[in-house]
Amino acid sequence: MLSDFEFITHKFPERNDIRIYPIGDVHLGAREHMEREWSLFCANLLKDENAYIILCGDLINNALKTSVSNIYEETMRPREQKRVMVEMLTPIRDRILAATTGNHELRSAKDADDDITYDIMAKLDLEHLYRANIAFIKILMGNNKTDGQRNPSYVLAATHGSGGGILTGGSVNRAERFGYTIDGIDALIVGHTHKPFVTDPVKLKVDPSHNKIAFVPFRVVSVSSWMSYGGYAVRKMLLPAANTRHIMTLKGTKKEIRIES
Repeated sequence: MLSDFEFITHKFPERNDIRIYPIGDVHLGAREHMEREWSLFCANLLKDENAYIILCGDLINNALKTSVSNIYEETMRPREQKRVMVEMLTPIRDRILAATTGNHELRSAKDADDDITYDIMAKLDLEHLYRANIAFIKILMGNNKTDGQRNPSYVLAATHGSGGGILTGGSVNRAERFGYTIDGIDALIVGHTHKPFVTDPVKLKVDPSHNKIAFVPFRVVSVSSWMSYGGYAVRKMLLPAANTRHIMTLKGTKKEIRIES
């Protein structure tokens, strides 16, 4: 299994703009899982030849007897959840840029040393794109050796995330604080909280060799879940969250990230 700190590199020599959909917290198998919306998304992704996804964990709900989820509220057993997720991702396997695991999959890792996200990626023959805790993804546009034009590159970090907090502000603070610890990224993608947001923090970069201080921005993107409000969220008095889908457009001819929803 590859280290968290080994780059996943993708090259796009044609320099087309690419659209990246950060995906997390699908929770396939949960009663509140938005089955129709998830199925439509997977089908529609194929219609856009420049669309890609990054998987940020909790693809399946994976309720176990030792977990807080109620096994009797699941719509299918965990091994069926894994099988169905593989079936749904198979047609779009070439669009997956990276995957990291979530706390729901880690339930099995803790109880039986079985990392379900790794199993899914292995079934897709994409083990090389899997990282257990955080994925560092390098996107290279163009061909530096031949075209002689500007060839932007991007560095993204994706992790499932952690921590609770009822209010969105706490989730923003946690994600931005972690982003400040990683020098050189253009964007940090997180999940877990089911709270979609985009922020634009800025780092101060000190260059004593040239007596310069630069302001270096980066993006923080928190993905929404594929869950309707109810069940566990209501019992725990958690707040409803929007199901906003963010799209990250990476420009192919100049370095620019646009984020839309």
